[in-house]
Amino acid sequence: MSSNSPRSVQTYFNELVSWATSTLTGDEVLTASLSAEDSDFVRFNRGEVRQAGSVRQRMVTLDLIDGAGSGDGSAAGTAHAEASVQLAQDPTLDRARITAMITQLREQRALAPPDPYLAYATDVVSTDVVADGGGVPEPEWALDTIQRAAADHDLVGIYAAGDVYHGFANSLGQRNWFQSSTFNFDWSLYLQADKAVKTLYAGHQWDQAAFESKVRWATDQLAVLARPPVALDPGHYRTYLAPTAVTELIDMMSWGGFGLEAHRTKQTPLLRMVTEGATLDPAIRISEDIAHGVAPNFQEQGYLRPDEVVLIDHGAYNDWLVSPRSSKEYGVPTNGASAGEWPMALAMGGGTLGAGDVLSTLDTGLYVGNLWYLNFSDRAACRTTGMTRFATFWVENGEIVAPANVMRFDDTAFHLLGSNLVGLSSEVETMLDPSTYGGRSSASHRLPGALVDDMTFTL
Repeated sequence: MSSNSPRSVQTYFNELVSWATSTLTGDEVLTASLSAEDSDFVRFNRGEVRQAGSVRQRMVTLDLIDGAGSGDGSAAGTAHAEASVQLAQDPTLDRARITAMITQLREQRALAPPDPYLAYATDVVSTDVVADGGGVPEPEWALDTIQRAAADHDLVGIYAAGDVYHGFANSLGQRNWFQSSTFNFDWSLYLQADKAVKTLYAGHQWDQAAFESKVRWATDQLAVLARPPVALDPGHYRTYLAPTAVTELIDMMSWGGFGLEAHRTKQTPLLRMVTEGATLDPAIRISEDIAHGVAPNFQEQGYLRPDEVVLIDHGAYNDWLVSPRSSKEYGVPTNGASAGEWPMALAMGGGTLGAGDVLSTLDTGLYVGNLWYLNFSDRAACRTTGMTRFATFWVENGEIVAPANVMRFDDTAFHLLGSNLVGLSSEVETMLDPSTYGGRSSASHRLPGALVDDMTFTL
């Protein structure tokens, strides 16, 4: 077995934590969380490879806890100290680093006040999940396929692929492992200046037919972008929001929308759904769908995540994401949410609008491929403002006739996914978060497109 194979990474992490456990004294409890990856990255410009490289990193975070308190914390709280370090996968070097870190954590913990909301898993439940579809292509094949698809177009984008690992272990004997093998191609076809078509293709298994379909669609859109654009007056327009545009809106809703702490402190943009009984359209079902995402089924303190937490059901608020700290503070059982109580595998069910019927059902209005620069214009009302981005088209009688100049929208989720919603697309698109800051993200979305009867554009 290679020293850097997935299973050896898991074995090395578990053995390192077992060794670190042997260095503890008294009632100390140690938790360890691993975030690691073996990834290939390729940057394209004008359809050619401009930069290529690989990243191999293993980051471990240790929390040294005064075990005199229980895992749920004593009344006054429990003192602890936390720090992170990159592993070299050299036993001598890593053990020296861990020894120095534990010494420093003891010193810091001695000066730290008790944490009244500290909670960590004390019921030992170990898991081992490998979410590998077996279809991530070899880098050489993927690059050749992408370059052939680019043809003579100005293709710009980032291709990232490989294994992402998450591990949890503690001195109580719990061991959890999650491995996900994925690819993510975030790309655009440029015509000129800001005229471009942005597309995303990601998943566990490369489907050549699906990729070619996306290329054809982007190429067709690029041809339309060459036509003279139309300048629309501010007003209300019937609008189809592609899944990538819906993602931007859902991300704004997720900014405190589904976390227990944000609701209890009344900072959530969806507060009206809980306090006033406000609802979205009955077709809206939103969940944290860990079973079909690429995020681990456990979190940093060792609590397991259920396969699914239904957040909004039939348009009504159903449940919160509850982190261990919020669980301790508000007396609500945790469901394994991370500290920020942000969805990691958000999914929305599809509707009845077939892909071939989108333009004909839209009839006359706007087709919006992407949104950007979003922010709340009225957080309490879940009102968001932002700009259309890249390929936004004017449609007449079910036919795309011209690109539309950039417009600013300002509308609420209660309109867009509530009173003004006509329907959702039957096809649900999987979109992996392309973020790589500090490491490849494990967040994902599975969302349909949305046809809105009346969307407000202010500029």
